Amino acid sequence: MNTEMSQPTPGGEGCLVGALRIPVKIVALLVVLPVRVVWDLLTALGRLLHRYVLAPLFTHVVEPVLRALGWLVTTLVKLVCVWPWVGLWRYLLRPVGSWLYVHLLAPVGRVLYVYVLRPSALVTWRYVLVPAGRALIRLAEAVYRCLLRPLHRYVLAPLGKAVAWAWHVAGLITAALWRAFKWSGRILIGWPATQVYRYLLTPVGHLVRAVWRPVRDTAREVRAEVRRALFGTPPVEPTRSRARTLGSTTAAGNTPAPEISLHERQG
Repeated sequence: MNTEMSQPTPGGEGCLVGALRIPVKIVALLVVLPVRVVWDLLTALGRLLHRYVLAPLFTHVVEPVLRALGWLVTTLVKLVCVWPWVGLWRYLLRPVGSWLYVHLLAPVGRVLYVYVLRPSALVTWRYVLVPAGRALIRLAEAVYRCLLRPLHRYVLAPLGKAVAWAWHVAGLITAALWRAFKWSGRILIGWPATQVYRYLLTPVGHLVRAVWRPVRDTAREVRAEVRRALFGTPPVEPTRSRARTLGSTTAAGNTPAPEISLHERQG
């Protein structure tokens, strides 16, 4: 039995839609099925063609031809652009350069070194550099002997000693002034302040404290009496006993709870 025909139609569709759905599906099946069959056949044919025709053709024909063409192009490029320059360098430039270096440049260089550069260097060292160095050494010795040593002996050394002596004397004076300042402060400020605190402020403080305590207590009592006279005595709540601990006859606090006899419990 066809399951699509047995299923109930969704809500909202009429009889006309249900009647047209089956012919539409049949037409779609008749149109799509041949296309799908043709597509599958073409796919299978393409696979067979690739496996048994194109792949062997590329492997055994196209690839060797491309490899041969690449080798031919590479050989032509080497023949036109590389080998002529290699041959020119190997068979012309390098031999000519070697001959020129051996028979021209090297002898000329040796002649210049022996007859020009070395004598010039020796003459320059002997008649220019050595006298200039000796003159600089004599000049430095003269400057040290005539300027730096007298300056150090007669100016810098005495000035340094004078500065060190002045620094030492200034330190002694500063220490003496600091000791005098501390002694003056102790005599002029510390000792009078100690005497005033010991013989004046301390007795006055004791007297004020002795007078203040009764005055404060009297003021508190007067304030309590005035409040009691104006507003009356506030009700006093009964003191609740603390909870007893489980399994004991004493309260949880320090005061033990009173015992209750069996006769009082029955009464």
